[in-house]
Amino acid sequence: MNATEGSRHRVVVVGGGAGGLELATRLGDRMKRTVDVTLVDRNRTHVWKPKLHEIAAGSMDLSAHEVDYLAQSHWHRFRYRIGEMTGLDRERREVRVAPYFDDEGREVTPQRVFGYDTLVMAVGSQSNDFGTPGVSEHAMKLESQADAQRFHARMVNACIRAHAQSGSVRPEQLKVAIIGAGATGVELAAELHRTTREVVAYGLDRVDPDKDLKVTVIEAADRVLPALPPRLSKATEALLGKLGVRTLTNAKVAEVLPDGVRLVDGRVLPAELVVWAAGVKAPDFLKDLAGLETNRINQLVVRATLQTTRDDDVFALGDCAACPWLGNGSMTVPPRAQAAHQQAMHLYAQIRRRLAGKPLKDYRYRDFGSLVSLGEYSTVGNMMGGLIGGSLMVEGLFARMMYVSLYKMHELALHGPTKVTLDTLARVLTRRTEPHVKLH
Repeated sequence: MNATEGSRHRVVVVGGGAGGLELATRLGDRMKRTVDVTLVDRNRTHVWKPKLHEIAAGSMDLSAHEVDYLAQSHWHRFRYRIGEMTGLDRERREVRVAPYFDDEGREVTPQRVFGYDTLVMAVGSQSNDFGTPGVSEHAMKLESQADAQRFHARMVNACIRAHAQSGSVRPEQLKVAIIGAGATGVELAAELHRTTREVVAYGLDRVDPDKDLKVTVIEAADRVLPALPPRLSKATEALLGKLGVRTLTNAKVAEVLPDGVRLVDGRVLPAELVVWAAGVKAPDFLKDLAGLETNRINQLVVRATLQTTRDDDVFALGDCAACPWLGNGSMTVPPRAQAAHQQAMHLYAQIRRRLAGKPLKDYRYRDFGSLVSLGEYSTVGNMMGGLIGGSLMVEGLFARMMYVSLYKMHELALHGPTKVTLDTLARVLTRRTEPHVKLH
């Protein structure tokens, strides 16, 4: 399987999200003598995507949770190369990567080409605005840590602006409209309720949090968290209501305006900050990538082995892969962090089998349910599948512990038990001395 006799097998992983980074780390740790691993990503650091809403709200210290790709690659024996993938030559087995420029427009790295024997596409997903007018111009999305930091800065600036102005608060000022009541939208709404009030409490006494700070969640379906059981949707909506978060269901967005949101029924909701958190799709460049098969939301169609349907040397995992959910008819594996984690572990074993000349095994998704964090207020979800043999709705402390455990599994895959234990103890010990909300 190697490019030349006696050389190491070249594995190129494109995308340093949860699945891609876990795979590169495990390959580097355990197969460094037989595999040459290169991770390509356009960012310098990694943050677990389910944590982005905490960064946006300001309730998480980014520096304590982000992973520097260059340092990770050094300690775990793989190569990290910065840049955005722009093309694929399947015949020559080469990945093309665009030049990388710094914030001042200076070229840091030129256009480059990386050869592979096994290519793994792990580029994740992005928001799907379904062509809704005004989204790209006036709405923010939470697709990266840069997006989350940008939202947080705008939120803090909005509070400071309202405090400093001489006139009264305008109708749209300090209003946040979150479009989409899935996990991201609901989690962000709950976190914002607390953090915006703490920002104001730091001395912005001309802002009345109960009167001026308003968060509205807009959902086209008939309930919030439509992917979860109805009872949990009802409990979550009731909790949001107690926090003062307004929820609008059966409400479709017609247009995002510079100062609000227009619904299909004609209603206009004033809002200074609009977040689009409805729908997902794989990155657009995948749909024209070297003739590989994709579906309607740009996902690479893969077989149960995680190999793409038209090229056995190209694999895909995580949100960018349309992977069959064996045992569930025509359904595909849902785009969840737990799926990316499972697929990374499975693909590590697949690569070992490839090098040994053994047949590949099918990936079988184990659904452990869904958990949604509502900050310090609660956590809700359903546990199911192989974990308990059935389905169980969970809330409160137990659900919170399960939610935290998912993140710990990711950290363990990247850093191992010793570092994770020490880092966790350090966070617990320093938490009481740090401000609860980050203002930068």
